[in-house]
Amino acid sequence: MAETDVAAKDEETVERAFGADNRNRLIDLYFGQHGDITPDMAWAHVYRMLLWLDPTTGLAHCYESDKSQPGKPWYARSLAFHDWLATALGVNPDALVETIDWLFIKACSDLAAVMLRKEAKLIEVAARQRAPYAGRGFPEPGSDPELVSIVRDAIEPFLASEPPDEIWHSLTQRVRQYLAVQNKRKNLVGEGFEDVLAQAVRRACKLPNGQIFTRSLLYEIPGFNRAKIGNKENKVDLAIIRPSMRTLVTAKWSVRADREKQFPTEYAEYISAQSENRKFEYVFVTNEFDPARLMRACENLHNNNLMFDCVVHINTDALKACYQTAAGGDARSTDSQRRVLQHIENGRLISLGRWLERLIGQ
Repeated sequence: MAETDVAAKDEETVERAFGADNRNRLIDLYFGQHGDITPDMAWAHVYRMLLWLDPTTGLAHCYESDKSQPGKPWYARSLAFHDWLATALGVNPDALVETIDWLFIKACSDLAAVMLRKEAKLIEVAARQRAPYAGRGFPEPGSDPELVSIVRDAIEPFLASEPPDEIWHSLTQRVRQYLAVQNKRKNLVGEGFEDVLAQAVRRACKLPNGQIFTRSLLYEIPGFNRAKIGNKENKVDLAIIRPSMRTLVTAKWSVRADREKQFPTEYAEYISAQSENRKFEYVFVTNEFDPARLMRACENLHNNNLMFDCVVHINTDALKACYQTAAGGDARSTDSQRRVLQHIENGRLISLGRWLERLIGQ
């Protein structure tokens, strides 16, 4: 491929800063900087790339923001998680922000570069469009007097002088861009979790690319047939296909109630679609901290057998820190926490590191 074609392709990839191509480029870049990935430290790479600070609490995000505010039970658990994570990564609690959220920050940087280039071109066009109205006091594009008023009221007592209009304009633009880009985090964490997990599996287990499938239709995975006519074709989050074992993975950073209801249906479809008369594993990998959801994942049955062959949390020590250190919570929550801790103790709920070691041993 010609050098100009490569440059154009790279430019196009960065243009879609939060898309799959650029996301995987960044994941490759991260892992390329960290050498060999071992099972015992894979969790740290997942957290460094994907975990973020909740802006409303300033703590590492482990649960829904509205339920993690000061005074609520999950604030105490979030404090415990933040403390555990900072200690495990070897940084001070106030320096944790510099250690995590790598993928989002890099994608935002790429997006900012794209926006600056686009803005420079648009300013020229906008100037021509506004020319007939020059001198009539038309608002500048992106002006937000209400936001300026809110900020000015908050900081005015500390201002030595009134900032010029262009400073207020720049500030409102940056605030709006910040709020807009935060909405992209959900997609980045959703598919990004699958991509980071796939790379961690491939690198820690030393597997070739051809044995790892992400977001593939079921029939595209060796050993499974196309869905019956009229049935919706489901995508498998992650599949690891080797001569010794086929592993289908449902990978969810966190679990919504409606998503839980889909697990049995998907599993039944996997069983129905398999074309080889040999076992496959159905594995659930998550960073969910809600004890009731984790408990159900560990205990869900299908035809009187455990539905998931393996339930994996990014780091079960993080769960222990939240549940055993934090106070508060109603009796039902306490019971759920106790049962989750029992599942960790008996090996039903295992860490990402232990699961990778299992894969290596298969």
